[in-house]
Amino acid sequence: MLDLAVLGLLEEHELHGYELRRRLRDQLGVLANVSFGSIYPALSRLESSGAVETVEPAASSAPLAPPTGSLSGEWAMLRARRHSGTRGRRSRKVYRITPVGKQLFLELLSETGTDDARSFGLRLAFARHLAPSARLGLLERRRAQLLQRLSEVRPVTDAGPLDSYARSVVEHTADSVERDIYWIDGLIAAERAAITVPSDRPHRAGRRSTTGSRAHEASAREGGLP
Repeated sequence: MLDLAVLGLLEEHELHGYELRRRLRDQLGVLANVSFGSIYPALSRLESSGAVETVEPAASSAPLAPPTGSLSGEWAMLRARRHSGTRGRRSRKVYRITPVGKQLFLELLSETGTDDARSFGLRLAFARHLAPSARLGLLERRRAQLLQRLSEVRPVTDAGPLDSYARSVVEHTADSVERDIYWIDGLIAAERAAITVPSDRPHRAGRRSTTGSRAHEASAREGGLP
Protein backbone atom coordinates (compact mmCIF):
# COMPACT_ATOMS: atom_id res chain seq x y z
CA MET A 1 0.00 0.00 0.00
CA LEU A 2 2.84 2.41 0.79
CA ASP A 3 4.46 1.80 -2.59
CA LEU A 4 1.14 2.45 -4.30
CA ALA A 5 0.61 5.66 -2.33
CA VAL A 6 4.13 6.97 -2.98
CA LEU A 7 3.98 6.22 -6.70
CA GLY A 8 0.51 7.75 -6.95
CA LEU A 9 1.64 11.01 -5.37
CA LEU A 10 4.81 11.13 -7.49
CA GLU A 11 2.67 10.53 -10.57
CA GLU A 12 1.22 13.98 -9.94
CA HIS A 13 4.25 15.93 -8.65
CA GLU A 14 7.95 15.65 -7.98
CA LEU A 15 8.26 15.63 -4.18
CA HIS A 16 10.81 15.35 -1.41
CA GLY A 17 10.39 13.08 1.59
CA TYR A 18 8.88 15.64 3.93
CA GLU A 19 6.31 16.73 1.38
CA LEU A 20 5.48 13.11 0.63
CA ARG A 21 4.75 12.47 4.30
CA ARG A 22 2.60 15.60 4.54
CA ARG A 23 0.52 14.59 1.53
CA LEU A 24 0.18 11.02 2.77
CA ARG A 25 -1.24 12.45 5.98
CA ASP A 26 -3.43 15.20 4.49
CA GLN A 27 -4.66 13.57 1.26
CA LEU A 28 -4.61 9.85 2.09
CA GLY A 29 -5.98 9.37 5.56
CA VAL A 30 -5.47 5.61 5.45
CA LEU A 31 -1.73 6.26 5.79
CA ALA A 32 -1.91 9.17 8.20
CA ASN A 33 0.44 7.57 10.73
CA VAL A 34 3.21 6.58 8.33
CA SER A 35 6.66 7.61 9.59
CA PHE A 36 9.88 8.66 7.91
CA GLY A 37 11.23 5.30 9.06
CA SER A 38 8.84 3.72 6.55
CA ILE A 39 8.90 6.34 3.80
CA TYR A 40 12.64 6.51 3.17
CA PRO A 41 13.15 2.73 2.98
CA ALA A 42 10.22 2.58 0.56
CA LEU A 43 11.75 5.33 -1.57
CA SER A 44 15.12 3.57 -1.50
CA ARG A 45 13.51 0.29 -2.55
CA LEU A 46 11.59 1.95 -5.38
CA GLU A 47 14.73 3.77 -6.50
CA SER A 48 16.71 0.51 -6.57
CA SER A 49 14.03 -1.10 -8.73
CA GLY A 50 14.07 1.84 -11.16
CA ALA A 51 10.55 2.97 -10.29
CA VAL A 52 11.66 6.38 -8.99
CA GLU A 53 14.73 8.54 -9.41
CA THR A 54 16.17 11.47 -7.53
CA VAL A 55 16.44 15.00 -8.83
CA GLU A 56 18.72 17.54 -7.23
CA PRO A 57 17.04 20.96 -7.58
CA ALA A 58 19.13 23.86 -8.75
CA ALA A 59 20.52 26.03 -5.98
CA SER A 60 18.81 29.09 -7.46
CA SER A 61 15.41 27.44 -7.17
CA ALA A 62 15.26 28.09 -3.41
CA PRO A 63 13.77 31.54 -2.75
CA LEU A 64 15.81 33.93 -0.65
CA ALA A 65 14.26 35.05 2.61
CA PRO A 66 13.57 38.80 2.85
CA PRO A 67 15.53 40.91 5.36
CA THR A 68 14.09 40.64 8.84
CA GLY A 69 14.94 44.19 9.91
CA SER A 70 16.61 43.12 13.14
CA LEU A 71 20.13 41.98 14.02
CA SER A 72 18.91 38.94 15.92
CA GLY A 73 16.65 37.93 13.03
CA GLU A 74 19.45 38.23 10.50
CA TRP A 75 21.74 36.14 12.70
CA ALA A 76 19.08 33.43 13.08
CA MET A 77 18.56 33.33 9.31
CA LEU A 78 22.33 33.02 8.72
CA ARG A 79 22.56 30.13 11.14
CA ALA A 80 19.60 28.44 9.42
CA ARG A 81 21.32 28.74 6.04
CA ARG A 82 24.53 27.26 7.40
CA HIS A 83 22.63 24.44 9.02
CA SER A 84 20.69 23.60 5.86
CA GLY A 85 23.87 23.66 3.81
CA THR A 86 25.68 21.12 5.97
CA ARG A 87 23.09 18.80 7.47
CA GLY A 88 19.83 19.20 5.57
CA ARG A 89 20.73 17.84 2.17
CA ARG A 90 18.38 14.85 2.43
CA SER A 91 15.41 17.16 2.94
CA ARG A 92 16.19 18.77 -0.43
CA LYS A 93 16.41 15.44 -2.27
CA VAL A 94 13.51 15.41 -4.70
CA TYR A 95 12.00 12.22 -6.12
CA ARG A 96 10.14 11.69 -9.37
CA ILE A 97 8.47 8.70 -10.96
CA THR A 98 10.00 6.94 -13.97
CA PRO A 99 8.29 5.10 -16.86
CA VAL A 100 8.97 1.86 -14.96
CA GLY A 101 7.29 3.40 -11.92
CA LYS A 102 4.28 4.51 -13.95
CA GLN A 103 3.77 0.93 -15.14
CA LEU A 104 4.20 -0.45 -11.61
CA PHE A 105 1.74 2.12 -10.28
CA LEU A 106 -0.95 1.02 -12.74
CA GLU A 107 -0.29 -2.65 -11.92
CA LEU A 108 -0.62 -2.05 -8.18
CA LEU A 109 -3.70 0.12 -8.71
CA SER A 110 -5.40 -2.53 -10.84
CA GLU A 111 -4.77 -5.47 -8.49
CA THR A 112 -7.89 -7.33 -7.38
CA GLY A 113 -8.55 -9.47 -4.36
CA THR A 114 -7.23 -6.95 -1.83
CA ASP A 115 -10.15 -4.53 -1.64
CA ASP A 116 -10.44 -4.25 2.13
CA ALA A 117 -11.44 -0.89 3.62
CA ARG A 118 -7.91 0.57 3.68
CA SER A 119 -6.75 -0.59 0.26
CA PHE A 120 -10.10 0.33 -1.30
CA GLY A 121 -9.87 3.87 0.06
CA LEU A 122 -6.35 4.22 -1.31
CA ARG A 123 -7.27 2.88 -4.74
CA LEU A 124 -10.34 5.07 -4.89
CA ALA A 125 -8.18 8.13 -4.19
CA PHE A 126 -6.23 7.37 -7.40
CA ALA A 127 -9.17 5.93 -9.36
CA ARG A 128 -8.97 8.68 -11.99
CA HIS A 129 -5.93 6.84 -13.37
CA LEU A 130 -8.02 3.71 -14.03
CA ALA A 131 -10.09 2.94 -17.10
CA PRO A 132 -13.86 3.46 -16.56
CA SER A 133 -14.55 -0.29 -16.58
CA ALA A 134 -11.80 -0.87 -13.98
CA ARG A 135 -13.21 1.88 -11.75
CA LEU A 136 -16.65 0.31 -11.98
CA GLY A 137 -15.22 -3.10 -11.13
CA LEU A 138 -13.46 -1.66 -8.08
CA LEU A 139 -16.72 -0.14 -6.81
CA GLU A 140 -18.80 -3.25 -7.48
CA ARG A 141 -16.33 -5.51 -5.67
CA ARG A 142 -16.42 -3.22 -2.66
CA ARG A 143 -20.23 -3.18 -2.72
CA ALA A 144 -20.32 -6.99 -2.70
CA GLN A 145 -18.00 -7.02 0.32
CA LEU A 146 -20.21 -4.55 2.16
CA LEU A 147 -23.33 -6.59 1.43
CA GLN A 148 -21.59 -9.66 2.79
CA ARG A 149 -20.59 -7.73 5.89
CA LEU A 150 -24.15 -6.50 6.37
CA SER A 151 -25.51 -10.04 6.09
CA GLU A 152 -23.18 -11.04 8.92
CA VAL A 153 -24.11 -8.13 11.18
CA ARG A 154 -27.87 -7.81 10.72
CA PRO A 155 -28.88 -11.22 12.19
CA VAL A 156 -27.05 -10.28 15.38
CA THR A 157 -29.16 -7.14 15.76
CA ASP A 158 -32.40 -9.08 15.19
CA ALA A 159 -31.82 -11.83 17.74
CA GLY A 160 -29.40 -12.99 20.38
CA PRO A 161 -28.82 -12.39 24.08
CA LEU A 162 -27.38 -8.88 23.83
CA ASP A 163 -27.70 -6.22 26.47
CA SER A 164 -28.53 -2.66 25.44
CA TYR A 165 -24.87 -1.58 25.23
CA ALA A 166 -23.68 -4.48 23.09
CA ARG A 167 -26.74 -4.17 20.88
CA SER A 168 -26.09 -0.46 20.32
CA VAL A 169 -22.56 -1.23 19.15
CA VAL A 170 -23.77 -3.86 16.68
CA GLU A 171 -26.56 -1.61 15.40
CA HIS A 172 -24.09 1.24 14.93
CA THR A 173 -21.87 -1.08 12.87
CA ALA A 174 -24.81 -2.16 10.72
CA ASP A 175 -25.88 1.45 10.17
CA SER A 176 -22.32 2.38 9.14
CA VAL A 177 -22.22 -0.46 6.61
CA GLU A 178 -25.59 0.60 5.19
CA ARG A 179 -24.35 4.18 4.79
CA ASP A 180 -21.26 2.91 2.98
CA ILE A 181 -23.46 0.87 0.64
CA TYR A 182 -25.58 3.93 -0.08
CA TRP A 183 -22.42 5.93 -0.82
CA ILE A 184 -21.03 3.19 -3.11
CA ASP A 185 -24.37 2.96 -4.94
CA GLY A 186 -24.12 6.66 -5.76
CA LEU A 187 -20.58 6.26 -7.10
CA ILE A 188 -21.60 3.25 -9.18
CA ALA A 189 -24.56 5.13 -10.66
CA ALA A 190 -22.31 8.03 -11.59
CA GLU A 191 -19.75 5.73 -13.22
CA ARG A 192 -22.42 3.91 -15.24
CA ALA A 193 -23.89 7.21 -16.38
CA ALA A 194 -20.46 8.45 -17.44
CA ILE A 195 -19.89 5.26 -19.44
CA THR A 196 -23.26 5.29 -21.25
CA VAL A 197 -23.71 9.01 -21.96
CA PRO A 198 -20.89 9.39 -24.53
CA SER A 199 -22.21 6.49 -26.62
CA ASP A 200 -25.78 7.85 -26.54
CA ARG A 201 -25.00 11.42 -27.56
CA PRO A 202 -24.09 10.80 -31.23
CA HIS A 203 -27.20 8.65 -31.67
CA ARG A 204 -29.48 11.27 -30.16
CA ALA A 205 -27.79 14.04 -32.07
CA GLY A 206 -28.27 12.07 -35.26
CA ARG A 207 -31.97 11.63 -34.57
CA ARG A 208 -32.39 15.32 -33.92
CA SER A 209 -30.56 16.26 -37.10
CA THR A 210 -32.65 13.77 -39.14
CA THR A 211 -35.89 15.09 -37.69
CA GLY A 212 -34.77 18.64 -38.33
CA SER A 213 -33.88 17.91 -41.95
CA ARG A 214 -37.29 16.27 -42.55
CA ALA A 215 -39.06 19.29 -41.10
CA HIS A 216 -36.98 21.56 -43.34
CA GLU A 217 -37.88 19.51 -46.42
CA ALA A 218 -41.60 19.63 -45.56
CA SER A 219 -41.46 23.37 -45.01
CA ALA A 220 -39.63 23.82 -48.31
CA ARG A 221 -42.24 21.84 -50.20
CA GLU A 222 -45.08 23.87 -48.68
CA GLY A 223 -43.34 27.09 -49.66
CA GLY A 224 -42.79 25.93 -53.22
CA LEU A 225 -39.05 25.67 -52.86
CA PRO A 226 -37.20 22.91 -54.71
